Amino acid sequence: MSQPKFERDVERTSDLPLLQDADREIPPFEASEASDVSRRTSVRRLRSSSPGDVAKMATRKKYTYAAFFLFLSLVSFVVQTETAVYIQHTLGWKKAYCMLYLTHGSWVLLWPTQLLIRKLQKPKLPWKAFWRQHCYLLRSTAQMVEHQELQLSRSTSLRSPIPYFLRTTAIVTSALTVAGGSWYVAVDMTTPSDLTAIYNCSAFFAYAFSVPLLRETLRLDKISSVVIAIVGVLVVAYGDSTPTKQGGKSGGVVGGGGPADSEASNRALGNIIIGVGSVLYGFYEVLYKKVACPPEGTSPGRVMTFAMTFGSLMGGFTLLILWVPLVIFHYTGIETFELPRGETAWVLFISVLMNAMFSGSFLILISLTSPVLSSVAALLTIFLVAIVDWLLTGQSLSPAAISGGLLIIGAFLLLSWSTYREMRDERKKKIKAEDADEESDV
Repeated sequence: MSQPKFERDVERTSDLPLLQDADREIPPFEASEASDVSRRTSVRRLRSSSPGDVAKMATRKKYTYAAFFLFLSLVSFVVQTETAVYIQHTLGWKKAYCMLYLTHGSWVLLWPTQLLIRKLQKPKLPWKAFWRQHCYLLRSTAQMVEHQELQLSRSTSLRSPIPYFLRTTAIVTSALTVAGGSWYVAVDMTTPSDLTAIYNCSAFFAYAFSVPLLRETLRLDKISSVVIAIVGVLVVAYGDSTPTKQGGKSGGVVGGGGPADSEASNRALGNIIIGVGSVLYGFYEVLYKKVACPPEGTSPGRVMTFAMTFGSLMGGFTLLILWVPLVIFHYTGIETFELPRGETAWVLFISVLMNAMFSGSFLILISLTSPVLSSVAALLTIFLVAIVDWLLTGQSLSPAAISGGLLIIGAFLLLSWSTYREMRDERKKKIKAEDADEESDV
């Protein structure tokens, strides 16, 4: 499949020099100048197709990758939720911050995993050349993220992106940790229904933050989709007499054997805490898209590779810095540090790995699409967990679970179509702009 100019320009500078000469690294601006003639020739061949067709193919390719990682994230999240319920309610291991630390720390495995997969895809490429190519790809993509430019100038290509990403990793990870920690604080204070309903309002806040930070336009179809999805969550949360089983994105779980609504110890304060966490989680998703994702027009391969790498940076920050609260909580008696053993350790290991898989897929999903679509897509797990419980236990789905689930599915499909059209239209505009630039250069 042919690639648009703004994708091919970037990919050419990251691949050809390393494949042709393993001992020489060509800066992006030099590679761009050297390949200018051949690039214009291929651009003219590409322009034989209409901008609408090219935009449709590019958007479809991105959505194909997004659909795969959506499926992967949903499956892994369901497994994580079921194992977390078993750990907390059957095995009795309830160490909130320790689970949060292990869950977020496991993200450090994302980069080595994708590095191994990429190497297996290129078995004939020598390791030295592969490693140099990979480092070059990460460095140039990081520079693209920092400066939000597809074409790197001489000055930007020589500037190290490390200081920027040290700051960015610390800020984004801190926002995620506070948002995830609010779940564990509020879980024993409020009701499962309130926790599920308020926590999943993060989809609304993701859209609210996307307007000023990502300059998203207010669209009626998007607003309607988010509202319908939240209504679906409310139906599921409050429509059943038994607590709804809901997994947290940071590894926790509520319902499935947890306290009933009448047993909430401090419902008002718990709702405030999880409300703040919901706002922060929506902010975290938009912040990640704003400061840690490559600009629009970057090839899906680069986007996916960098998303996994940044996820590993967040995991590394968690392991190296956020162990301090473990010590504080232990000596103050808030949470005695105790590693799981035996069956608990094995089940927790599976749960943590599933969260790493979910989180890596979720970061890729945000990078390829938008925080709003990704956040609404995560709501599908509520219905999927109910279906899995029905298959495993034989407990039939309640009318509230079915109707609420259908509302969430309908909202996701509506939002997916709206986002697809928006991405396609934006791509078409950029291709037309590239056409105009090419014609002016000839």
